[in-house]
Amino acid sequence: MKKYFSLIILFLVAFSNSAKSQQLDKVVAVVGNSIILKSEIENQYIAQGSPADVSAKCIILHQLLTQKLLAQQAAIDSISVTEDEVDDNINNRLRYMSNQAGGQEKLEEFLNRSLLQYKEEMRPTIREMLIANKMQRSITQDIDVTPNEVKRYFENIPADSLPNFNTEVEIGEIVFQPKLTDAEKKPFYDRAEQLRQEIISGKDFGTMARLYSQDPGSAPDGGEMPFADRESYVKEFSAVAFKLKAGEISKVFETDFGYHFLQVLERRGEQVRVRHILISIVPTEASLTRAKQLADSVYNEINAKRLDFYTAATTYSDDKATKYNGGMIINAQNVQTRTTYIPVDQLDAGIFTAIDTLQAGQYSKPSRFTGPDGKSAYRLVYLKSRTPPHQASFNDDFAKIKEAALEDKMNKVVADWFDERKKSTYIRIDQEYQDCDVLKVWL
Repeated sequence: MKKYFSLIILFLVAFSNSAKSQQLDKVVAVVGNSIILKSEIENQYIAQGSPADVSAKCIILHQLLTQKLLAQQAAIDSISVTEDEVDDNINNRLRYMSNQAGGQEKLEEFLNRSLLQYKEEMRPTIREMLIANKMQRSITQDIDVTPNEVKRYFENIPADSLPNFNTEVEIGEIVFQPKLTDAEKKPFYDRAEQLRQEIISGKDFGTMARLYSQDPGSAPDGGEMPFADRESYVKEFSAVAFKLKAGEISKVFETDFGYHFLQVLERRGEQVRVRHILISIVPTEASLTRAKQLADSVYNEINAKRLDFYTAATTYSDDKATKYNGGMIINAQNVQTRTTYIPVDQLDAGIFTAIDTLQAGQYSKPSRFTGPDGKSAYRLVYLKSRTPPHQASFNDDFAKIKEAALEDKMNKVVADWFDERKKSTYIRIDQEYQDCDVLKVWL
């Protein structure tokens, strides 16, 4: 499912190009009560850059058959998605595409249509994709593996096929973000208030957001955000958004992202649609100096063993992702298992440099870095352990083997599910694709 998901993203980009070609369409497959058109395959084939290996078209058709069979069963099982889920998915994709294209106007020029028109064209495709994803999750949601199943899975791997693992490390970090005084933050507040007053005086909110808002996600859309509930926003933003009536413009307020003001566009039950303008708070050199002084002080306390790393992280770190995990970084590729073992080739370049010369149990001196938000801060890094490259071992790599065993079990369950559904579902594939090896399972 991951593969066809990525293809759908590319399909969004290629859709308009194929529309311009005015190809003669035909039905190339039927599965149950759904048809698959040749243009659907060509759209995605073009999105992949028209690879020389035409078997890519066979794979695309296989993915479309899979998606439609899942969606049909979802209708039987009353599995659906809300229009808000569809909107959010499309809006997130369009924001990404706008950034890639260099702005909303350039994207509309590339698509040869307005984004509003494009969103409506894509709605049925995205809805079906989301429903298929949800159906597959429902098939596998209760599956787990016992330790004995993990052991049997490992023992069935031929000795010469055991995977080799790269060097892995366990690392922690304490992040010290600069804290500005009220006087240092005032220029940013004043800028937000100035924009707010100009809008109240008659300037267009959407135009001002496109020109001045520093939220890259919503600024290209005039500051507009899709319908969302209270839990979708940080608490300060939510408190303001759900207090105002439709049409009202808020006062300037502060969140971790900076200073905002917003306007409620529409309310729908426990959801609200707003537009906002953000003015980011940029650290001053004085605030960075104070952050470095605190970081140096904590480093000295830890190094002198007057303070343990876990306590220091939970007390001083400003990184919410690691603060409540004792500063330890979770492997982003295996979030579900929450493993702290991370292959070195997946490390952020700055962290790799910080631990490169450390021995297990040592700490790096605090250094300045640029966070995901583009702002400067300081951090010290802890190297808890370093595991050298090795061949898979049941005891040492149990978490990884369990994950592989679970995926294998889930794949078998899904395969069995498809085998059963295919027996009772009418399936026809055009002669043009009947030589595709990947499609043999459907014939």
